[in-house]
Amino acid sequence: MFSADRLSVAPMMDWTDRHFRYFIRCFSRRIRLYSEMITAQAVVFGNAEKLLTYNEEEHPIALQLGGADPELLAKACHIAKSFGYDEINLNAGCPSERVASGCFGASLRKDPQLIADCLKAMKENAAVPVTLKTRIALQEETPDSDGYDNLCRCAELAGKAGCQTFIIHARKARLKGFTPKQNRERLPLNYELVYRFKRDFPRFTVSINGDITSLEQAKEHLNCVDGVMIGRAMYANPYLAAMVDQKIFEENTPVVSRIEAIQKMLPYLEKETAKGVRPHLILRHWLGLFKGLPGAALWRRTLTETMFSENCHFKTVAETLNNVISSF
Repeated sequence: MFSADRLSVAPMMDWTDRHFRYFIRCFSRRIRLYSEMITAQAVVFGNAEKLLTYNEEEHPIALQLGGADPELLAKACHIAKSFGYDEINLNAGCPSERVASGCFGASLRKDPQLIADCLKAMKENAAVPVTLKTRIALQEETPDSDGYDNLCRCAELAGKAGCQTFIIHARKARLKGFTPKQNRERLPLNYELVYRFKRDFPRFTVSINGDITSLEQAKEHLNCVDGVMIGRAMYANPYLAAMVDQKIFEENTPVVSRIEAIQKMLPYLEKETAKGVRPHLILRHWLGLFKGLPGAALWRRTLTETMFSENCHFKTVAETLNNVISSF
């Protein structure tokens, strides 16, 4: 029985909401899901019920928190405790200017001791494992090195604070002058450095992240690390999750077809829209379902037109989807 850490879906702002997570769970019962990053401040001073509620079917599920104040993070973990997440993750890797302006995300890497203090405070107030997601290092702080020593110092301090699981995006981050897209495309990947980190710190659980687009690639990485995290590729092609339980977790379970997944999602759509959820908030996550197949363009066009139509409600959506599906 493999741990859920073996494959996970990366936390992605505006994408990995509860509707997307429920959709992915139609394909795989084993893959670990992550919330969008939620700031500790929002949890403590905002509507925690709205921010933290999820569907029971989403387990195993991790909550990712953003913040740089140990006290606030501790309070957020204490509040989140009653929601029953399986893991709470600290974001020390997001390089967006919006996040950096709050002095958290990747900017936390400027102060490894602060990361350790945050993790310690979180661990003392969470009833589940507390983990760290990070980049290798900051480009500004390691312009003349690969950043490995910087990563090791951060990990050693985090380990002393009680963190035993590290999710490493296998490239550096640059805080100034780069957009998030440029941070993904202009800074080189260094998978070998993450492999080396696992060899040097065998006591830690290490997952790798960054430009992994297939389950075949994931299996190759699993020869060297404990887990793999896939982000944008999973969102662009949700059906990538359909073979996860069989190929990654080596379970002998039936593969769910695309049509079966839609049939599973229609009752969910009906239930959520009856509560007042706007259909496009659910349907937008289905756009990539037929990616790479004949008819994919028709699917995207029809779904887009339907979800934003004035008369969009469950019945019209169901009828429209059935008509499109019958054309495949």
